[in-house]
Amino acid sequence: MTLRGSAATQAPACAGEDVYVVGGANAAGQAAVFLSRHARRVTLLVRADGLERSMSYYLIRQIRDTPNIQVRPRTQVVGAAGREHLERLSLCDTCAGTVKEVPASYLFVFIGAAPCTEWLDGVVERDPKGFLLTGPDLLVGGKRPTGWPLDRDPYYLEGSVPGIFAAGDVRANSVKRVASAVGEGAMAIQLVHRYLEAQ
Repeated sequence: MTLRGSAATQAPACAGEDVYVVGGANAAGQAAVFLSRHARRVTLLVRADGLERSMSYYLIRQIRDTPNIQVRPRTQVVGAAGREHLERLSLCDTCAGTVKEVPASYLFVFIGAAPCTEWLDGVVERDPKGFLLTGPDLLVGGKRPTGWPLDRDPYYLEGSVPGIFAAGDVRANSVKRVASAVGEGAMAIQLVHRYLEAQ
């Protein structure tokens, strides 16, 4: 199994620590199994009643067979605290409505790539999965988006409405990595300035 991102690079630092993983799909399960090789204990926090609806059976079985992985269904993180690093999490049992504070050194979040852009429906163009279309992705057959009022093409990170910019994972065809999102954010600032100068 290949695990990318912070979970892979941080795993050795988790040796002997209590680690929490948020998510109920395969990425979260793979991270929990990988981290269990280093951490004292890995707790998988799942909003649903269990793993069966969103995780592969072989992975569920592997998690059940790993003694230092615990699965907590119907649980959400509602708080995090610490001075110079993470020290505690507040976990809500959504069934009972109770909140419990637990010691924690690491928290990894694997909650999927749903863009949550429904609130933009009818405002800017999105792809069928809800990701925002920007720049070149808006040009179909060399034509600008319907209703585009300017004499120029949309800037690279600009949406179908002039002056609305998108950066990072919410953008269609983005790389879905933190480093690229940070770069796009910096680029978006420059494009906003360019847009405002023309107003």
